[in-house]
Amino acid sequence: MTILSKSEAKAILDKALGFSKADACEVSLEGAATGNIRYARNTVSTAGSVTDLELVVQSNFGKKMATATINEFDDQSLEKVVRRSEELAQLAPENPEFVEVLGPQEYLESKGFFDSTAKIDPEFRAAVAASSIGPCREKKLVAAGYLEDSNAFQAMANSKGLFAYYPYTEIEFSVTVRTEDGTGSGYVTRDYNDVSQFDAARSSAIAMDKALRSREARAIEPGKYTVVLEPAASVGLLRNMMFNFDRRQADEGRSFLSKQGGGNKLGEKIVDERVTLYSDPTVAEIPAAPWADDGRRREQVKWIEKGVVKNMYCSRFWAREKEVESVPFPANGVMEGGEATLDELVANTQRGVLVTRTWYIRTVDPQTLLYTGLTRDGTFFIEDGKIAFPIKNMRFNESPVIMLNNIESLGRPVRINGNLIPPMVIRDFTFSSLSDAV
Repeated sequence: MTILSKSEAKAILDKALGFSKADACEVSLEGAATGNIRYARNTVSTAGSVTDLELVVQSNFGKKMATATINEFDDQSLEKVVRRSEELAQLAPENPEFVEVLGPQEYLESKGFFDSTAKIDPEFRAAVAASSIGPCREKKLVAAGYLEDSNAFQAMANSKGLFAYYPYTEIEFSVTVRTEDGTGSGYVTRDYNDVSQFDAARSSAIAMDKALRSREARAIEPGKYTVVLEPAASVGLLRNMMFNFDRRQADEGRSFLSKQGGGNKLGEKIVDERVTLYSDPTVAEIPAAPWADDGRRREQVKWIEKGVVKNMYCSRFWAREKEVESVPFPANGVMEGGEATLDELVANTQRGVLVTRTWYIRTVDPQTLLYTGLTRDGTFFIEDGKIAFPIKNMRFNESPVIMLNNIESLGRPVRINGNLIPPMVIRDFTFSSLSDAV
């Protein structure tokens, strides 16, 4: 019963709504069957599967609202959870930012479900682990990786006639490979909706190669360098920037998009004109739910176009207060780039640093989006368009806004963490200190 068809999900949602006595009721239903395998030191450590199905009921009386949750679906249990949400709503204080539930919506088509992924079994997961473990043992390397696959759906309905349903599948894979002496480390991550696009052996080979090449790393002086950022190195900074594209934060002076003296930077150029960043749930490489948690329709939204801020996401409450359009939070992101491969970007760099990955990113100054973090799992010095030697990891202090104003060139976008991000060459990237971590 974990994975329900559209009609099966609607039947449960309609039955729950039928028990409602509130002014308005909204019900959400999510189910997933997930499997995983984890390995470390070239040995599988855990493997398993989890199934879950959960219903959330939100009831409101005027501006008083509350939710209740259940994972039992007989008539008695459904009525019980609806009554519980109503009782809690009657006890709750009025919500000063309350907005009514939406009426029926028309949603875009997004294909996120693939039968190939839904059919993944324990044997497939074991084969993925073996594709790392076997080759690493042969080359005296040590692998630690994790694979998780999901077959899932989400659905919602409310007392005004709204109904939404979205089935999807996905896999997430990552592996860190180290040399036996611990002096070299490589990393790769992959995620897909369609597992037939996934090549576990090829992915593992990338991490193995970086581990071998990153041995005997040299120290270089901290400072400003031209960097070639792989998507795994830039995605964290870009994601943090998008988390701050909230219109209310900007209007209230709490954001890098706030203007001195009031207002926001909508319509202003803030980064290099080569930067165009948008979200779209129907992009074939990174499909996503075509509706937000509150039922709002998702469609293509340009956030930055040719360096200019075009949109900010905005809650329905704040849209009503400011008399502007309500824009839901994006489910994915696409940064446009060029056609060059990562290798071609390296070949065109005379002197710089190749960064495989950044991690442990923390905020230094929210008003300028200044962040600090560390490089990891393969950092290399580039000379005359070639990888010259591995270098010790470094701490960086950088803002994605400054980074996107210092673009030298952009490569072909690739999927990373549900987004399409290009490798990029950035000048004057700031490294503040050395790190002994591998």
